[in-house]
Order: sequence, then C-alpha cells, then structure tokens
Amino acid sequence: MSAPLVLGFDTSAAHCAAALVRGATVLASVGEEMARGQAERLMGLLEEMLRAQGVVWADLDAVAVGTGPGNFTGIRIGVSAARGLALGLGCPAYGVTGFEARASLAAPGSTVAIPAPRDMVYVMGRSGARLVPGSDVADMAPHPPPADLACAIARHGAGRWPAEASRPAPFYVRAPDAAPARDVPPQILA
Repeated sequence: MSAPLVLGFDTSAAHCAAALVRGATVLASVGEEMARGQAERLMGLLEEMLRAQGVVWADLDAVAVGTGPGNFTGIRIGVSAARGLALGLGCPAYGVTGFEARASLAAPGSTVAIPAPRDMVYVMGRSGARLVPGSDVADMAPHPPPADLACAIARHGAGRWPAEASRPAPFYVRAPDAAPARDVPPQILA
C-alpha cells in the first residue's frame, strides 16, 4: 500500500493555511495571515496548491482539518469545508485538534498553548482544555507558523489513514461569544 495523499488545512485563527503530504513527506504548504476572509479564500487556496503539484481532487486519499480551539467562525469554516470535501470526494476526513498538531511541533517538555483573545491561551491539562492567562504558562512552546501547523494537521491525517473517520467536529473550550437574538418574532396575520 502506498503512502496516502492527504490535504490538510486550518482556519481556526487569523490565517488560512494548507498543506499537501504524501505520508510524512510534505509536498507543498502555504499559510496566509488574515483577520477575515477565510471562507472566501480557502477553496481557492486549496485549488491553487493542488494545481501547482499536478494533483486533482480525485487523487486525494483523505482530508484533515484543524478543529480548534480558536476562532469560532474560522473553526466552523474549516470543519464545514472538510465535511463537504469528504462527502463529495468519497474519502475520509480527519479532525485534528490544535493541541495534537502543536504537540507534534513542540519541543519535549514544553507546554502547548494556543493563543486566545485578551492575552489568554488555551492549554490542555489532566481535567481537559481550559483558558488561562498567557503569563501563567512558564514553559510555553513557541507558536508555529500557519504553514507548519497545516503540515502537522496533514501528517496527523496521513497517520490515521486508512482508518475510517468520524465526521470532524469543532473543538470548543468555551461557548461562543455570540448569542441568539432576543427579539420576539413578528406575529403572522392570517
């Protein structure tokens, strides 16, 4: 069995990043910093990467996506894209948490911390993931560039292949800041 061709991508922060790997070998990777616009940029970025490598969508064995924690909207963009691609291509989609991806890039013994708003970070402890002040984490691993993060996500997906994947799901540490509207819906007159 040859090594799987896996497309990995991440939109869980202020970036749009993607990588194409065959097994553990990185064929291409890219990361674009952006505060907004991941939904509009993601599919074009993926198409450009595949075309540059002479690969078509049907050549992919799997897709892998960063599931967070991070930006609520960004996570949903990536997870939705991965689910749609997997369904359309008939291949597995693997969800990879930011902790899993960053742990494979961090030095042994360092604490994996994911940036959060207001000088906070997400960390994983024995009781699960939690939000803490960044100043409370003494041995924090450096934050990887988005392209490196996408490579780690794609490699994780390649490492899981050919196992059947469950649907990737967002990994949230806290509830989103957004709330449903409190307005009373209009009354429909007959």
